[in-house]
Amino acid sequence: MRDITTPTGEGPRTRVRPYRYEDADEFASHARASTHLHHPWLFPPRTPEAYTDYARGIIGDPTKAGFLVCDLADDRIAGFININNIVRGGFLSGTLGYGAFAHAAGRGLMGEGLGHVLGHAFGPLGLHRLEANIQPGNAASIALVRRAGFRNEGFSPDFLHIDGAWRDHERWALTSDMAART
Repeated sequence: MRDITTPTGEGPRTRVRPYRYEDADEFASHARASTHLHHPWLFPPRTPEAYTDYARGIIGDPTKAGFLVCDLADDRIAGFININNIVRGGFLSGTLGYGAFAHAAGRGLMGEGLGHVLGHAFGPLGLHRLEANIQPGNAASIALVRRAGFRNEGFSPDFLHIDGAWRDHERWALTSDMAART
């Protein structure tokens, strides 16, 4: 198994690194301050205890790779990017999940961080395809994957159960071949 715990890179404004248990207080604080930004799309852990459980579900699981995007200006966590449901064999695929925190939203930090994670996914992780499933009204999330070169592959009604209801999603995907051309 490839090492998925190493940082994926550092750019002009961000550093992407793995989750750590000692990030619980900062992550939870940013998640609480970002509730207005995340609702109704996602619900990251808002308490240190919930973060610890969340991180435990990612760290060491070979079907997941989780990363924190940190702002180099102040080393604060700007957001998170996870690759979930990693499947090996003939599929070599994963599902992307991510969120920015309010203090960092709209500053391009997640785009830079996503570039590092894509390089890691299609490099050391050896994946061929990443998919992001996004609710149609989530314009910021769609814009992020579009800028990264993902293509819209379709619409899935009642795809994921979120906030008490089955939600429609657009399916966006990027392959290693597509990423190499961008």
